[in-house]
Amino acid sequence: MNTIKLYHGSPVIVEKPLYGFGKKYNDYGQGFYCTEHIELAKEWACSINEDGFVNEYELNMDNLSILNLSSNQYHILNWLAILLDNRLVNLSTPIAERARKYLLDNFLPDYKKCDLIIGYRADDSYFLFARSFINNEISLKQLSYAMKLGKLGEQFCLKSEKAFSQISFVKAEIVESSKYHFLKKQRDEKARLDFLKELENDDLDGIYIRDIMREGWKNDDQRLR
Repeated sequence: MNTIKLYHGSPVIVEKPLYGFGKKYNDYGQGFYCTEHIELAKEWACSINEDGFVNEYELNMDNLSILNLSSNQYHILNWLAILLDNRLVNLSTPIAERARKYLLDNFLPDYKKCDLIIGYRADDSYFLFARSFINNEISLKQLSYAMKLGKLGEQFCLKSEKAFSQISFVKAEIVESSKYHFLKKQRDEKARLDFLKELENDDLDGIYIRDIMREGWKNDDQRLR
């Protein structure tokens, strides 16, 4: 059996994750979100500055249909298209509205039939970076750089009944907000500061969303690899 260890930070102990529950407007839609990094899960457990729990699980990966957005088969615009298909985005400019439609029309993978999705987590700052890109404020290169700030790692999103049937609860431990809420806030603030420093270096030769739309880039464009 091919199993991996996953962690889920929460205000409560979650012994049995339930299929069909959860917010619809999360990064990859409704599902159960986990990470392989226990320290990150502890930060998520204390997102509202109250003590929480880190829940540990084992996931049997056998026979699961997996969409791994970090693999060479996909690129950052695939991740962004899925994000735009699920998250509520304030499209305050005409170019942002056109960019959203273009990304969904040309770069959205067929992700809804997958059992499990692996990819970036769009925490507070990281969602800001994505929004800056579709507003034509940062280049594709700057977006790729920004998504590595803060070292959030990958998140695992269980999407199907099959995936939920193959995850098993191991244990839970309490997480003190006095430590981990501060660490979460500190990580977010550092990512924002590093991003602002990057913006001071104008990417004059970079590719922006306006260029991608004007030149008619498609999902198989080699420049995305």
